[in-house]
Amino acid sequence: MQNARDRLLLAAAELLEGGGAVSTRAVCERAGVQAPTLYHHFGSKQGLIDAVVNHGFTQYTAVESSGDPLEDLRTGWDRHVRFGLEHPTFYGLLYGRAEPGKPCAVTAPAHAALRERFTEAAARGLLKVPADDAAEQLLAANVGITLTLITQPEPDFGLSGRLRETVLAGVLHTPSAGTPATRASTALTLRALAADDPGDLTPGERALLGELLDRLAR
Repeated sequence: MQNARDRLLLAAAELLEGGGAVSTRAVCERAGVQAPTLYHHFGSKQGLIDAVVNHGFTQYTAVESSGDPLEDLRTGWDRHVRFGLEHPTFYGLLYGRAEPGKPCAVTAPAHAALRERFTEAAARGLLKVPADDAAEQLLAANVGITLTLITQPEPDFGLSGRLRETVLAGVLHTPSAGTPATRASTALTLRALAADDPGDLTPGERALLGELLDRLAR
């Protein structure tokens, strides 16, 4: 049997998916609890909605590393799009209420996961731009195409795939045999390797090395 917290999460999720009013009264009636129980577990109705959205969001951002960062990035992109199309109401809550100067705490794991994948790519000499910049570019494009496909009567998945490859080509490269690496890609590779295994460098030395490598990468 579900506990009160789980019943509240399920009730709010069902109301959101059904497009109905997500009022405190409606949620509590559906969950079979009183309002104080909701406030005890989530603090407020908005706290409950954030918990529902966060649960759904983490389900698709959790892409385990396969050892191939490029394929992981493709898989993450496709799962992002699929989540948005399958849960347009949730997705609208995630990306439809942006506030100037306030990053969304719920979507922060998506950016962190992308940065991790791009850092893996940098360690292999595949990155053209800093990992943070690459993650920002890919996430912005991923959100944009998902919102576009949501509004289409028949989602154009081919458009999604073409945009995905265009963005990846802009931030990654595959070195050809005999082709020398660029200064920027070499600096980004060393940056990622040093961050993963700084050796005997002091914190000050690590900071100085990071600053120098960042300048070379630009």
